[in-house]
Amino acid sequence: MGATKIIRSTDGRRTTMVKKINSSEFEQVKNNKAIIVDFSAEWCGPCKMLAPVMEQLSDEITDVEFYNIDVDENPDLAREYRIMNIPAVIAIKGGQVAGQQIGLVSKDDMKGFIEGVF
Repeated sequence: MGATKIIRSTDGRRTTMVKKINSSEFEQVKNNKAIIVDFSAEWCGPCKMLAPVMEQLSDEITDVEFYNIDVDENPDLAREYRIMNIPAVIAIKGGQVAGQQIGLVSKDDMKGFIEGVF
């Protein structure tokens, strides 16, 4: 099972998370209603900058599940989804890619992307 990164909301009542998953775990969740997948790598500076943004958005947008996939640990998924640059965020709705955001963007831009897709 992948490592789970958990953050607490400011009100202390609700726990939200961006869960790091691998290829087999992705197969189990990809057909869920609405998911956001952040493709990244440990060595990627912009990916590290995007991670806290995704954590904040996972707290604010509660009807979407947030996942992180390391492209170095899961190159098969990176190929399958044609990830050529990272960070790459893919919105998947009912098992199908509904949108893609490439590169580091502001929290407001990422939130607009996610809300626009779902």
